[in-house]
Amino acid sequence: MTTAGLALITAVLLTDWQESVASEVFWHILWQLQLPLVITAILVGAVLAVSAASLQVVLHNPLADPGIIGISSGASLVAAGLLIVQPIQLAQGALYLLPLGCFIGALLSTWMIYLVARRLRGAAMAVILAGIAISTVSGALMAWLYVLADAQALRNLTFWLMGSLYQTDWMILSVAGPVMLGSVVYQCWQSRQLNWLYGGETLAAAAGVTPEKLIKKTLLASALGVGAAVSVAGSIAFIGLLVPHFLRLVIGYNNRALLPACALCGAVVLLAVATLTEYLHLITLPVSMITATVGGPLLLLALYRGQWKVA
Repeated sequence: MTTAGLALITAVLLTDWQESVASEVFWHILWQLQLPLVITAILVGAVLAVSAASLQVVLHNPLADPGIIGISSGASLVAAGLLIVQPIQLAQGALYLLPLGCFIGALLSTWMIYLVARRLRGAAMAVILAGIAISTVSGALMAWLYVLADAQALRNLTFWLMGSLYQTDWMILSVAGPVMLGSVVYQCWQSRQLNWLYGGETLAAAAGVTPEKLIKKTLLASALGVGAAVSVAGSIAFIGLLVPHFLRLVIGYNNRALLPACALCGAVVLLAVATLTEYLHLITLPVSMITATVGGPLLLLALYRGQWKVA
């Protein structure tokens, strides 16, 4: 065989090998990194938007977003305790502990908000102030926990608490994913009964709905979904606040249409944010940095135009 023929065969074999390796790398990135990120964005966006819409009905407050009224803060506080006080390797072994801890923190915060709303008969400003108080206390306790963290743990936790879709994988999604999906499905299934709460608990009771039971189940489903979302993506601001508000301007207040639309639009919005961060190859931005940058001005604009009544 001539030298030229041997070189040609070597080049062909080398090309085939390079194409095979490139194909394996492509499928590994797609399956192990990009697909979990897409599913996480869809589930987290959907559960945050639907939970916010349900909370706004049961608390009679258009600003009842999980981030604003302190539910996400309660979940983040427990997550901070698990990731700082315990060894950082806990994040690998605590497949069930982290979602459970976030759910407990979200549930406690939700229950405190519910007690305040019941005692003050759903006064909008009182609920907001209670949420600010819970967020402040949670932030103070997390600041104390930061003292116990080393530099690397502090950096990782700070980025995670600002929202990141890159903290998840298939194992984590196998636990938190069904919880978020179940929370969304249950709240959408309760949408017809939630409509009766617009007229007050007396009217709802006259229609055959048990308001106390409905409210508790809705709060439990919201806390469970938000806790699971925080456990996989950290604290993400404004998705739950803005999506239901702007959808109500378009399709109205019927929860049978509103809640599924919130699930779809919340998923699309967070997926768009994930796509944006994915294509910014030079830097990985915290999700809340983007959502707050866009959502803050939109909130101010809505308040300025009188589209929101908070009291």
